Amino acid sequence: MVPRGPEQATGSNGTDRRMAKTRGTESGRHAGDWARRRLRWANRWQARRSTLARVSTGFVSQPEPRTIGSFARGRQLVAGNFLFAGFLIQGPDVAIWDLPMPDPGFEEALHGFAWLDDLAAVGDGPARTRAQVWTFGWISRYGRGRGPGWTPDLAGRRLIRWINHALFLLAGQQRPAAAGYFRSLAQQTDFLAHRWEAAPPGLPRIEALTGLIYAGLSLTGMEAHVAPAVAALAQECESQIGMEGGIASRNPEELLEVFTLLTWAAQALAEAGRMAPEAHRAAVERIAPTLRALRHADGGLARFHGGGRGLEGRLDHALAASGVRAAHHEGLAMGFARLAGGRTSVIVDAAAPPMGAASVNGHASTLAFELTSGRRPLIVSCGSGAPFGPEWRRAGRATPSHSTLAIEGYSSSRLGPVSRRAGRDEPLVERAQVIHLRLTDTPDAHGLLAGHDGYAVSHGLTHMRALTLSADGRILLGEDTLGALTAAEERRLAVIGRAGPVRYALRFHLHPDVDAEIDLGGSAVSLALKSGEIWVFRHEGGAVLTLDPSVYLEKGRLKPRAARQIVLSARVEGTASQIRWTLSKAQDTPLAIRDLERDESAPAET
Repeated sequence: MVPRGPEQATGSNGTDRRMAKTRGTESGRHAGDWARRRLRWANRWQARRSTLARVSTGFVSQPEPRTIGSFARGRQLVAGNFLFAGFLIQGPDVAIWDLPMPDPGFEEALHGFAWLDDLAAVGDGPARTRAQVWTFGWISRYGRGRGPGWTPDLAGRRLIRWINHALFLLAGQQRPAAAGYFRSLAQQTDFLAHRWEAAPPGLPRIEALTGLIYAGLSLTGMEAHVAPAVAALAQECESQIGMEGGIASRNPEELLEVFTLLTWAAQALAEAGRMAPEAHRAAVERIAPTLRALRHADGGLARFHGGGRGLEGRLDHALAASGVRAAHHEGLAMGFARLAGGRTSVIVDAAAPPMGAASVNGHASTLAFELTSGRRPLIVSCGSGAPFGPEWRRAGRATPSHSTLAIEGYSSSRLGPVSRRAGRDEPLVERAQVIHLRLTDTPDAHGLLAGHDGYAVSHGLTHMRALTLSADGRILLGEDTLGALTAAEERRLAVIGRAGPVRYALRFHLHPDVDAEIDLGGSAVSLALKSGEIWVFRHEGGAVLTLDPSVYLEKGRLKPRAARQIVLSARVEGTASQIRWTLSKAQDTPLAIRDLERDESAPAET
């Protein structure tokens, strides 16, 4: 079954309760709309006021460029193919600021200037020409404080890129153009100095403060902004980075972005002869082992709670640049459990989803897992559907879009109703809680036993999952149980059972590059990786095995990629139902094959 959208994502633990919450949030939405309007007005007022700020005349020092761009995306931009936020607009003869804006995310991507990294990765004459024309075009059109790019996080992102690629942008420019460039840098720095606190806590505020530190260290006359920004960034580290090195959203890719920015800021300070505060350095040291625990065997991040794999090479580069020595992470890492053996990595979402404002991109993925063998992902999550519109975004957050158990028509955590005004999902309103967790580590295997109560109120059922990975990484044993654990749950299940047995499915989403075939008379599935490895999936119990369509939601693509999923369908008879299954490696990568090529490097494939 392919994830369908909102109806799958919002299975309820009480329709009346959700309707009451919906009515109760209407006034909050109106208040939120007014607050957003006030925020936009304050940003625009300060942006125009900053045109009176002291003008910078040049660089005191220029940080070493650290941003990593994509050569392939840079070539697309040179050819006039603009792919942002899941939308492709072809305009080889259209100025970038004259493009139609199909989505706010598309517009934000343009004004954040991260695409400068991609043009710099190409680095030839046509790429430089476009970078210069588009940058100086922004100055002439929006440099007086007008337009949508005047938010603290976008201004911080833009300043970092403009300073990083200053030589690329100023090559061959006349004095008036260079003067306008430095005048705009000074204006944006002044804007950030007054408005960074308006950025939401977490990644947006860290991005704004890092941009302010960059500008204060680099530009003449801006040194006074450095000390306050450094102190504010240290405070943000203390309040937003948990003691275990995680963030509230539990988004691994967002954690990588935070880590990268903190590392850049620390390096820029060191190059200027300053030292980052202890809170700043301690945050970097806490995050590094957490990111290592969230990294699969192929170097990509686990794809949970709105995050993707991360830009190719970004994680390794950031970890190397941090200077933090490798360390084994004990227990959970930001709520995720890692089982690793041989060339195999398994990462399990073993905690409750994020809560409150941090859950607006949270997924109902409790006890879902991903498995990667060598450089090849095998079992995956569908991923974030945000780049493909609100329907896909909502579907990607649902439990059936993850490799775990889901009761038919329900998710383990419930999403709030769609906001008619914002067109976006509300935060998670009912979250599954992990009620049991045990990690084991022996010379022969690594194991996890965990349970969650996401279906206790709605059906009187608890999901328990046991996973055991052999030390050589060749066998993963699984056992999933859906049952009533208490007398209260048995009574609830009896009421629900009057309408018929509870139906559920156990899903294992496969990466698009996996070639899957039902084998052994329908009792197993053979899984062939492009590396030449072959894995075999088997199960025990009364479940019905099928191989169904699925999707792989990937940033940088024009549409979701077709994939497949193994589905074990069953129903609860009595008070419990159990399925045992195994995933074992039947054939290694042939010795003659060097598994080096990656098919995910072409960002605009359809």
